[in-house]
Amino acid sequence: MSFALPAVTADAVPEGAPLLDVREPEEWAAGHVEGALHIPIGQVVERIGEIAEHAGDRRLYVVCKVGGRSAQVTAYLVQQGVDAANVHGGLHAWEDAGRALVSETGEPFVL
Repeated sequence: MSFALPAVTADAVPEGAPLLDVREPEEWAAGHVEGALHIPIGQVVERIGEIAEHAGDRRLYVVCKVGGRSAQVTAYLVQQGVDAANVHGGLHAWEDAGRALVSETGEPFVL
């Protein structure tokens, strides 16, 4: 059985929506979306409860650098019953859409 993977463009992610960043720690430290939950792709299965709690009853938006890893995680989360959507194009598209990124210190950041 196949299904269409829910995906949105970066500019379609509502302000303040729950966001999950599945990149590696060094990628996260370099720059991320303020308020996003950081769980590297290799920890998603064991931390599914934390992810579901972060999403609450809202749609969860999943992001990585360009969209490949986040697509895999989105597919897994949807199979687990989480309302999740992949952010097409990842953080590169996020930045191209004029949306803010911050460094680990909270300073504005550019990829």
